[in-house]
Order: sequence, then structure tokens, then C-alpha cells
Amino acid sequence: MATDFRLKERLPRLTDRLVETYSQHAIINHLDHCPLPKEAAVIDAVSDLQEILFPGYRRREGLHHGNIQYYVGDLVDRLHDQLTKQVGRALLHEAGGHCDDDTDFEALGQAKVLEFLDRLPQIRAQLATDVQAAYDGDPACKCPAEVIFCYPGLEAVTVHRLAHELYKLEIPFIPRIMAEWAHSKTGIDIHPGATIGDYFFIDHGTGVVIGETCEIGDHVKIYQGVTLGAVSFPTDENGQLVRDQKRHPTIENHVVVYANATILGGRTVIGAHSVIGSSVWLTKSVAPHTTVTMEAPSLRIKNEESDALKPEVNYKI
Repeated sequence: MATDFRLKERLPRLTDRLVETYSQHAIINHLDHCPLPKEAAVIDAVSDLQEILFPGYRRREGLHHGNIQYYVGDLVDRLHDQLTKQVGRALLHEAGGHCDDDTDFEALGQAKVLEFLDRLPQIRAQLATDVQAAYDGDPACKCPAEVIFCYPGLEAVTVHRLAHELYKLEIPFIPRIMAEWAHSKTGIDIHPGATIGDYFFIDHGTGVVIGETCEIGDHVKIYQGVTLGAVSFPTDENGQLVRDQKRHPTIENHVVVYANATILGGRTVIGAHSVIGSSVWLTKSVAPHTTVTMEAPSLRIKNEESDALKPEVNYKI
């Protein structure tokens, strides 16, 4: 073994230096407090939720109408216990995180979790419209099962619809944990506060960003690289960000937004039945039934041959 054990004598001094930083940079510690929600437990709960929402497509095979009630009942019971614990921890931390607090945060968490679980049938109904939107909107799709198995847009929207319900219940941390996990898997960044209507389809998806106060109507389709963001971040007299304002655009029904378009601002409204072309930058509202496109750029192409250099040719595209 090549390890020089004498060099390990440095490690205690390194440990002392690290521990000193825990006093200097306390903002990135969580010491002397009650436990935080566990990311792994939240993601495990998301997996169980997906199993309930799309039975037969995930882990368990051999499901049928004779055993589905028992299987789903077991999942719901497990989710109740797991989420109650994690939500209780999140609520405790938001309240200050001291274990000697007399409030029963787990009981508060249980009430919110039961309300969340009660919304799962509604979420399934919405997801059915999202699957249909993807199948109807992509000629390369052979069947709805392909959407459920393969489309990152559906996975991101599935997690978002779950996280959004938790967000509306004013549960801290957990909706963002879910959203960022989906972001890491799909490349699609949807804040759990965003409101999204039925029949929503994100085609391809990589690089899509949808901000917290964005409102999206029904039958909306967006492509990769689209940003629905904020123009600027106002500050108060102390230079602190002003929060709880509408910062992101509103997209009305039956709108298509093509790749790499950027739409910014809380006052920006894209009217119903509009089409926003690729690479468009918008900070102003658009009336219904409007098409917005970039003026065709000019390309310069040089073709070099061994015996001569051909003249440059400009193309309008």
C-alpha cells in the first residue's frame, strides 16, 4: 500500500480549521437545530406518487383491477407517513427550528398531507390532458404510452403538478426539492409556484425556464430553450429584493412558443391563439391571434476550393 500514514498527521489540524469556519460562515450550517427534511425521502415519495399516477408504467408489474386497490392503498398509507414526517420537519424549520417548541408540527404536517393526497385524483385528470397534448402535438409520437415512458416534458410537468399543490398549501422546502430534482433529470426548470393549465406540452424541453409567478393557460405548447422570466428585480429602500410581486409573464390559451424565445415581465401578456417564433425577445404584451417572428437574418458563406476562392455568397433565410 502506497499511503504514507505519517502524512495523515495533518488531518486533525485540517479538521480544526474546518470547524472554525462553522462559526465564521454560519449561514451554510445547520447545527443545534432539529432535523431538516431529507431530500432522499422526498424523492422516494415522488417515486411513489408517480407509481400512483401512472400505475403499470413504473415499478410494479402485473397490476389489474383485482389488486390495484390494495396496491394503491399501501402506497397511499406509506406516503401519508413519510410525507407527514418530512412536512412536519419543514414547518418546524420555517418556524425557527427549535426542538423545544411546544407546537405539534407533525400534526400540522399531517393535515396538509391529507389535503394534498386528496388532490391526487384531480392531478391525474390534468396529467391525462398533458399526455394527450403531447401525443396530439408531436407527429413523431407513436402512442400515448411513449409519452409516459420517454418524454422529459411530461416528467417535468408531472413533478410540477405535484409540487404546485404542495406550494399552494404553503409547505416550505419540499416543493423546491422536488422541482430541482426534476430540473436535474430533465433540464426543465419550472418553479413550483407557476400556474399551468390543462393540455400543456413541452416539446424536447432542455433549457426551458418557467418562473414562479408565471401563469399559463390551457392548450399551450412550448419548445426547448424557452424562458418565461422576469425583466428586473425591484429593491426596497434598504436595497433588499421586493418579493411577492408578479414578475413573470402570462401566457393565455392556445399559444405556441418556439425554441429559444424569451418572454419577460409580470405585465407581459401573450394573447390567446398567438404564435411566438424562435429566438424572439419580448418584454411587451401581444394581442390575441398575433404571430411574432424575428426578421430573417443574413448568412455569409465562404466556399474555398484548392485552385480558387469563390466569391462570398449572402443568403437570406
